[in-house]
Amino acid sequence: MKDPVTTITGITYDRESIERWLFTGGNTTCPVTKQPLPKDSDLTPNHTLRRLIQAWCTENASHGVDRIPTPKPCLDKAYVLKLIKNLSHHKLQIKTLTQMELLAAESERNKKCMVQAGLPKAMLLFIVSCFKNGQVSGIEEALSILCLIKIPGGESREFLCENDKIIESLTWVLGCKMENSATVKSHAVSVLRILLEDASSGVLERLKPEFFERIVGVLREKITQQGIKSALEVLLYACPLGRNRKMMVQSGAVFELIELELGSPERRTTELNLGVLSHLCCCAEGRAQFLSHGGGIAVVAMRILRVSPAVDDPAILILSSICKFSGTSMVIKEMVDVKAVSKLCVLLQADCAPYLKDKAKEILRSHFDEWKNFPCNFSSLSCLLEYKVSS
Repeated sequence: MKDPVTTITGITYDRESIERWLFTGGNTTCPVTKQPLPKDSDLTPNHTLRRLIQAWCTENASHGVDRIPTPKPCLDKAYVLKLIKNLSHHKLQIKTLTQMELLAAESERNKKCMVQAGLPKAMLLFIVSCFKNGQVSGIEEALSILCLIKIPGGESREFLCENDKIIESLTWVLGCKMENSATVKSHAVSVLRILLEDASSGVLERLKPEFFERIVGVLREKITQQGIKSALEVLLYACPLGRNRKMMVQSGAVFELIELELGSPERRTTELNLGVLSHLCCCAEGRAQFLSHGGGIAVVAMRILRVSPAVDDPAILILSSICKFSGTSMVIKEMVDVKAVSKLCVLLQADCAPYLKDKAKEILRSHFDEWKNFPCNFSSLSCLLEYKVSS
């Protein structure tokens, strides 16, 4: 132990470990006694044990044991408020932000104190101020701090209601050219994800075309894996509104989503990707853009039964929308050529949700007269198809 502390249950732990257990792990019980241990409960420094550890380290210094340092005093709310006040002085901004970033990275205890002192709101207002003044210095540090301390879920909606420039400011950041551009954009879109997760319909209704152009740009640039996933989640949160889906399509989202999927991304990315695509294929413009890409149907069919149940659902919905509203003779033939029809037949035999099988049968029934003329597609599944579709 480097900083032993005693919990209200009487057990002593190393501060870093027990804080990680409580704040990062989301646990609410004592690891040893299993008694309730609230996140806001006191952690009392065990000075006696720390001095014993330090004495032991000193005695064993000849064996290469380094003496543990005496822990720094706990960060308090008053000091954080003082740092926030320093941000109003231009000459102190970078130094103050750097200090805040170091403190936030130091411990979970510091992060908790900073949130309680109102630092998330202060950082967002700082970014808004940078946007209004055209200032890029300090943005990287401010976004890093926000990603370290996290914006409390209940407060994000309040922030957006109080200041309608926050989304616009972060959209501006995504278009700025600066050092460490990939990291800055990744952090900016991560903050947007947190803010929009609990956003009201009023906020989602005010999103502008430029916002979606910037988010699609993140997908196009493939900045970081975390940035890509955050961008996909942002699109997913905004998808329920038809006006937003239309702006996404106009921003070229469908093409970029298919290109991203052709790169064989990790499972969670595919789940988010097809989730967004299924929404965009609900509108005529989205389906047209989907079909204009030569790999759209093929990559969606390929993902069925190969990734996770969370992918099968949107994948079947995409094929259903395409067949129902855009089922031209060329599309019907393409579905045979890329083995989408075969995959639907396989799904009928698979261990998956009954409603997915019903949806697959509905798709097969809709164009059965055309598909039955392609015998090369059925082979050993022909009898099964005849029975399942005709029954």
